Amino acid sequence: MKYKSDIEIAQETVMEPIVNVASKLGVKDDELELYGKYKAKVTHGLWERVKDRPDGKLILVTAITPTPAGEGKTTTSVGLAQAMALIGKKVTLALREPSLGPVFGIKGGAAGGGYSQVVPMEDINIHFTGDFHAITSAHNLLAAMLDNSLQQGNPLSIDPRRIAYRRVLDMNDRALRKTVIGLGGRTEGMPREDGFDITVASEIMAILCLSSGIGDLKRRLSEIIVAYDRDGKPVRARDLEAQGAMAMLLKDAIKPNLVQTIEHVPAFVHGGPFANIAHGCNSIMATKYGLKLADYFITEAGFAADLGAEKFLDIKCRLAGLKPNAVVIVATIRALKMHGGVSKERLAEENLAALEAGIPNLEKHAENMQSYGLPVVVALNAFPTDTENELRAVAEKCAKLGVPVVRSDIWAKGGEGGVELANAVIEACEKPNDFHFLYETGASPVEKINAIAKKIYGAAAVSFTEKAQKDLRQIHDLGCDDFLICMAKTQSSLSDDPNAKGRPEGFTLTVREVRLSAGAGFIIPITGSIMTMPGLPKRPAACGIDIDEEGRVSGLF
Repeated sequence: MKYKSDIEIAQETVMEPIVNVASKLGVKDDELELYGKYKAKVTHGLWERVKDRPDGKLILVTAITPTPAGEGKTTTSVGLAQAMALIGKKVTLALREPSLGPVFGIKGGAAGGGYSQVVPMEDINIHFTGDFHAITSAHNLLAAMLDNSLQQGNPLSIDPRRIAYRRVLDMNDRALRKTVIGLGGRTEGMPREDGFDITVASEIMAILCLSSGIGDLKRRLSEIIVAYDRDGKPVRARDLEAQGAMAMLLKDAIKPNLVQTIEHVPAFVHGGPFANIAHGCNSIMATKYGLKLADYFITEAGFAADLGAEKFLDIKCRLAGLKPNAVVIVATIRALKMHGGVSKERLAEENLAALEAGIPNLEKHAENMQSYGLPVVVALNAFPTDTENELRAVAEKCAKLGVPVVRSDIWAKGGEGGVELANAVIEACEKPNDFHFLYETGASPVEKINAIAKKIYGAAAVSFTEKAQKDLRQIHDLGCDDFLICMAKTQSSLSDDPNAKGRPEGFTLTVREVRLSAGAGFIIPITGSIMTMPGLPKRPAACGIDIDEEGRVSGLF
């Protein structure tokens, strides 16, 4: 049987005008700023009207450690929302915006899959409403103003050897990781080493997603540390008088985007930090709108539960005053067998021994979410090769943790394939809930890092390089010990070794450097070989993307 591709399914969808979709949430036409017929931003006036309403139920969708076999976290988020709408619930969801880097790289887009997608799929994956370009521009404006200050007599006495702010680009481009700028003579700027990160790693991306409005946005932007002066004191964006212009560039980007699923469920898509190098959650504003406008609100956190979910719970929930009602952990039989050592080519074969070896990865993520005091449901994304013996093995293991396992078929059937999952999640939302954070803000950075590494990752110890220790001393001297922790770690393992599958134990997590995002309020420990500017694979996805003379896009996935 030949299955249709995601883009073929999306292009066959007959979309409703976004004003009609918004009306399902009670949003008025004049509370929308239209970007064509099927996309819109919601205005601050809507927030003023709904801010005093009670919140709906908050459901977080996360996943096991990702593998090349695929898990389907975003697809499950969309399918679960469609299933809830199908059984008569007032529901909405919020996802992150895709980055062009993965779209043209190896991962592809981030609009869901099959019959559980957000649309217009091509627009969402490519440029959308311009938010990422605005963030890139605001970030690089600050970088340009920093270098201009150096050129114009250096009135802030910036030490050129201690510049802490790199440029960004929303593209995978390894050649830009380390650069030299200012070549060509005295009128071309001061020669110095520089480099680029991908836009999703920008502190401004994090700030946009954490800000409650323009005033909060400007305050956070002003706190960004760009360099240190010759006396070792921080130089911030406000010292360059940059925060006003930066906020102006972000005036539209800060407004959440509203689109629809294939089954016309309203969906917010806003912000896009990666969870392996940033906090991995959509914007607080989109989340708050969703909670006020629906009885059930579904959102996803990037990569696996050790990354996106930990940051959602310890960072986003703390800063936004959120209390989740349930957590959905997405897994597949195929991915669990891969964690058990099976090659991708042999995943279609029943292999209970490999499944037994891989299930501990799922168990660890479930235990972690339960440790926050939250009810957990496991969603098993269906594949035709799954066997009853394999399904029974997963259910039996999870039953020992008191976690229900529900098989969903939302890729092939949309909302209809997720009704059983929807009912299980609704039931979980009514269970006792003792949500609490993993660590207290008053703990030292080392104590907080150890808590995440040992309790969530399963590390036996944490090692800090000499540079990391120096970075932590500087953070202490700046009075930032109470900042939250945003770990940068490989998404491919619970450990900092991407090759350690399943449930690694007894390992030492190595922190090689620690960065400070003063505007976001983060301390970012960089572990293992994680990079903040990815590269393209041998054959990038871009090689298969095309557009015909009628404007029809092909090759997106």
